[in-house]
Parts: sequence; structure tokens; C-alpha cells
Amino acid sequence: MAGVATIEAPKSAAKAAAPAGATQWIYKPWLDWLVGCGGWSAPLLLFAWIASSHARGWALGFYFFALIFNYPHFMATVYRAYHTRAEFEKYRIFTLHLTALLALTAILAHANFRLVPWVFTLYIFWSPWHYSGQNYGLLMMFVRRGGATVTNIERRMLRVAFISSYVMLLASFNAGPSNDPLILSLGLPPVISVPLRVASGVLFLFIAGWVLAQWTMRTGWRAMTAPLTLLVTQFLWFVLPTALELGYRMAVPQTRYSSGILAVLHSAQYLWITSYYARREAVAAGGAAWRMGKYFATLIAGGIALFICGPWIVSYTFHYDFTVSFLIFTALVNIHHFMLDGAIWKLRDSRVASVLVDKERSDKRARGKTEAGSATTSWLGGQSFGANTFRVTVALALFLWGGVDLVRYFAGTDEGNLPHLLNAASMNPYDSALEMRIARADAKAGRADDQLSALARAVEVNPSNPAVQETRARALIEAGRYDEAYDHYKQMLARFPQNTDALVNFGLLAARLGHSDEAIESWERAIDVDPLQQNAQLYLAEALDRSGQFASAATHFEAFLRISEAQNDARPPEARVTPRQRAAVTIELADALRQTRQIDQALTEYHSAAALAEQVGDIRDQSLAQSHLADALDGAGKASDAAMAYQKALTLDEQPKDPRAEAVDWFNYGQFLARHSLPGRLAYASYLRAEQLLEPTPGEELNTVASARRTTETQLGSDALAVKKNLDAVLAQAKSLPASAFTTAR
Repeated sequence: MAGVATIEAPKSAAKAAAPAGATQWIYKPWLDWLVGCGGWSAPLLLFAWIASSHARGWALGFYFFALIFNYPHFMATVYRAYHTRAEFEKYRIFTLHLTALLALTAILAHANFRLVPWVFTLYIFWSPWHYSGQNYGLLMMFVRRGGATVTNIERRMLRVAFISSYVMLLASFNAGPSNDPLILSLGLPPVISVPLRVASGVLFLFIAGWVLAQWTMRTGWRAMTAPLTLLVTQFLWFVLPTALELGYRMAVPQTRYSSGILAVLHSAQYLWITSYYARREAVAAGGAAWRMGKYFATLIAGGIALFICGPWIVSYTFHYDFTVSFLIFTALVNIHHFMLDGAIWKLRDSRVASVLVDKERSDKRARGKTEAGSATTSWLGGQSFGANTFRVTVALALFLWGGVDLVRYFAGTDEGNLPHLLNAASMNPYDSALEMRIARADAKAGRADDQLSALARAVEVNPSNPAVQETRARALIEAGRYDEAYDHYKQMLARFPQNTDALVNFGLLAARLGHSDEAIESWERAIDVDPLQQNAQLYLAEALDRSGQFASAATHFEAFLRISEAQNDARPPEARVTPRQRAAVTIELADALRQTRQIDQALTEYHSAAALAEQVGDIRDQSLAQSHLADALDGAGKASDAAMAYQKALTLDEQPKDPRAEAVDWFNYGQFLARHSLPGRLAYASYLRAEQLLEPTPGEELNTVASARRTTETQLGSDALAVKKNLDAVLAQAKSLPASAFTTAR
């Protein structure tokens, strides 16, 4: 059925009751209620939700449903619009001009992969609008068949309710970043998306309830069985998923929901009403031999031709990525269907209304229209032996083609089963998604070389897909083939110069290979493209800090902290910056500020880092912040405060049992005591303790500590032995020195 904006009853007929003797139902009450009104929505949606945990079984089940419901339902519209010249001419702008425009779009999308997300997103977002329009149109049909009077205000208000339910789902699709690279998102923040969804849901419930109450008061509940069911269906399809997302954080997956279970329910509903219309038209035209089986066989064959043949031909002819071609055909056939469907199914069209609403007067009207077009029927639609043979041959060929595609799909979706995947690839080797699955199976089997070969084939089939390119680059890095990964990233960035993920990862790889200038340049380019790219800000800050560019490093450290604080809640949990990470970066920022002699600001950041680490119970970073704070305070001439910070760091070091960190702090504290002319035995005890802690890990640090200890030991002479004998007591004395000891020290 058509979209919400195009289905409406004529104003003159809106208030007219159905004629005497007319029945509310189309086929049989149980079938109409179950399929036409969507009465089976609740159990099927529940089943789909349960089955979604079994990904492959669900995918195969959906493919089967697509063959018998989804694909044929598109062909039903084509059959209606193209099966006679009269129909073709009546909707010429859609059957010819729009078709030519969409064919051109298909060519452009195949030529430029960047167009694919725009086309596919349009299809995904338009689908719920189309489904909503069909529910609205069927509801109005059943209301009129049931004899209810509909006022203009009720009709308009009901349209607002259906639009509100669509807006509610669309806002969910656009809330936050997209989780699918082929679907674009407005990235609505919660402050906008949540109130919009809540308001839309409440508006739907209020208006739908009010309109239904008005009709029920005039006709009784019995006549409202079908309209009530369709309102519940609309609620289940659009309002409930969003309510569950808001209340229980059960996210609505755009692709699976719009093109998955809703498409199946919508398609079955569509075939139910179009088969009724086709039979009534055939009977009115004298076609008493019209058979449902023949009609559905035609639709299934036509559906295969619409969706399967095109991608196979394009893939084999041009060595084009089969999966991408299939998505392009799927999106554009759907868009064509949405537009054509909106033109041919209107209750304000007297011919449509006469068949769907007024049973008594439909035959004569339908016959006149059909007979007018039958004189121009071509040989292909005739009943000659040759025409029949041709049609049967084509249909059998299409069924065979569909069977081959089904077998390939079955084998190609068997994740982890390498023989099945390779068999699927032998049937069509031009499929990057299949090669990616083969690569994952190879990786699981420990066949790194085969994995990289599969990824190389995936890139060759579709070099325009950045996700495929990125996957191969990471696999090269994991395999330790850094030079190849480095070259691959260079080639990738030549094709995608503004791909921030590639720029960030190339910078990491360049830094690892010692190309620090290239790393800095790559991260700077990433920030130029996306100033909110927090990882690039952090990596660049650390690289600049290592190169001694402390002022610039501080700027980027601050940017990282600012961005992470502003966007953390909107990011998925695995991408959020933890409080511990913020504390560590804040310490780095304070160090950079200290190097640029911004002492007061540095001290503030050290205190902030310590407080943040304490808040989350991170003892190590709390100790580190206190230790760096002590150095900064000492440099600023605040010895008393520095001593308290050193002592707090040493106390904290005892808890996580980190020998190296504790050794460093004792050594730094000993040097601090020596600088401020405190008794030499206290510094000596500090060096002794640091040496003990580092003894299990010999190295440069231990050598430095041992050298300082020997120098002090020589200065102390015989007093050094007394310190060794009472080391714990001397250490306790050193760690408990009051602040006043440093105000008088020289």
C-alpha cells in the first residue's frame, strides 16, 4: 500500500457507510485478521527476537521468507503496473521515467561506492514509512467496509498518529552514531532524541485511542475488530521497540528491523490484499480460470528476476562485489516500489475503492478498465503455445537460478566452516563479504597466510570499501608484517585521504617503525578532518611531548580530556575513557605544563589527577600523581608541601605492592632529603630501601640507586652500619618528618 501521505479516502466518501450487505472481511475472518491486520505480529516478533541469538538459522529463515514473501510482493506491484499497456501509460512517470532515473542511479552507485550508504540509508529509513502507510490504508479500508462514518478531523488526526509512530522509530534509528557503515545517522544526542521519541509515542497512543473510541461509540466493538488490530499492529511495529529501547536499553538494529522481520510481515500483508485485488480484476474481466498458484508462481519468478539476476550478472560481467551489488539492487528496487506503490494504491482512486471497499459495484468498473487495456496486450502476455512455452521456460530458469543462489547463500553464511565457504566462493568468486568470512575461518584455524590471501582478494574485489582495507591492514600488523602494513596504509590513504581511523592507525604504525615525523603528520591530518577524534589528540600529544614540544603537547592533552568528558556518555561502553585513563592523561598534562613553567596550572592538574584516582580507588595513579606533585612543589620552592606529598606517595606505595614504583619514590625522596640538608642517615636509609626493592630486577635504575647509596655510605662512615641495623625505624622516621622540619632545614 502507499505511504501515509498518499492514502486517503475522498472527502465526499469519508462519511459514507458501506452499502447494505457488504462484509467487513476480504477472504475469511481468521485469515484477514491474522495476515491482513497483522494479528500474528506479536508471536512472530517474539520469535524473531528469540531466534536472533541463532544468527545463521535466522539468516537462512529470513532468506526463505524473502523468496516466498518479500521478493514476490515487489513483483506484485510490477505486475499491476506493467501487465497491460493501459496501466503502463496511466503511471508512465513511474513506470518509465522514474525507472530510467533509478537505473542511472544504480549505475552511478556501482561506479562510486561512496553513494552506496546514501542509497541504502534512504531505503532503510523509507521502509518504516512505507509499512506505516500500508497499515493506515488497510485500516481506512476496513473502517469503510465495516460501515463506520469517518469525519475529516478523525481522518487527519489518525494520520498524525501514524506519522508520530514513524517519527518515534526514525528518531531511534538516528540516535547516536550508526553501528553499520552502510547506514548513515544524524547522531541525535539523548537530549533531543529521548524527548522526541517519548512525545511521539504518547501522541500516537492518545490520538489512536481517541479516534478508536469515537468510532466504537458509533458502531460498536464488533465492527472495530480489524481497525483495532491494525492499531495494535502499528504499536507493536513502531512504538513498542522504541519503548523497550528507552526503558530497557534494548537497541533497535536498523537493518535487521527495517529489512528483516517487519519486511516479512509487511510483504505477507501486501500479498494478501494484492492477490484479492488481482483475482477480483480477473473475474471482472471474464478470467474465470484465474488461479492463485499460477499468480504466486509468476510473482516468485519475477521477484527472483528483480533481486537475484541483476547482482549475479553485474558481478560476473564486471568482476564487481556481489554483496554490494545485491545491496544496491535491493535498495533501488525497494525505492522504486515505494514510489510506484504510492501511485497505484489509493482509496481515493474510484477503481481501487470499488474493488476494496464496494464489492457490489466493483465488477462493472473493473471490467471496463481491463477490457480497455486488453486490446493492446503483447504476444508475450498472450495464450499461444509459443508464448506459454516461453513463459514456462523463463520461469523454470529463474527458479533454477534462485535455487543456485539459495545453495550459495547457505554455504556462504556457514561461519567457520571453511569447506562450505570455499564452495560458495567457487560459485561466485567476486564477493568481498564472503572473502572476509573465509579470512575469519582461516584465522580461527591458524592459517595466517591463507587469511591474508583471502583479505587481499576481498580488497581486490572491492577496493572502495574502507572497512575491508582496514581489516587487511590490521591482519598484516597482527602477523608482524609491519612493512607490508605500512605500504598498505599508504595506498589506502591515497584512496581515502580523510579516513580518520586509517590516519590514526597509520600514525601508530609509523611511530612503531621509527617514522615519528610521519606519525605526527598523520595524527595532525586526522585532527584536521575531525577535531573531535580523541585518540588522535592523545597520540599526537604524547608524540609532541616526547619530542620536547611541551606547549603543543599540553594543548592536545587538554583537547583529549575535554572531548572525552563531553562525549563519554554518548559512546559505547568499550569506547569510553575510564577514570583511570583520565587520571593518567591528567598527570601527563600537568608534566607538560610544568615543563612550560605554568607551575600553578600544573599543580592544579596534579591535584585533580590525584583526586580522580582516589575517587575510583586507583592507588597506583594516586601515588604517581602525588610523586609528580611533590617534584613540582619542590621546584616551586614549597618544600614543606613537597615533603607531605612525597610521604603520602610512599604510604600509598605500600598498598598495591609495586616494587619498582616504591623504589623510585624512595630514591626521589632520599634525594629530596639530601637537597634540603636533612640528616644524611635519612637519605641513606631511603637509598637502601630503594636498592632492596630493585635487586630482583637488575638494570640501569638499580645501578643509579646503588651509586647514590655508596656515595652517602662513604659520607656517613661508621654511622651507616647503625642505619642498616635499624633500617625500618629510620625509614619510619624519614616518612614521618613534620612539615616544620623542612621550613628550618637548609
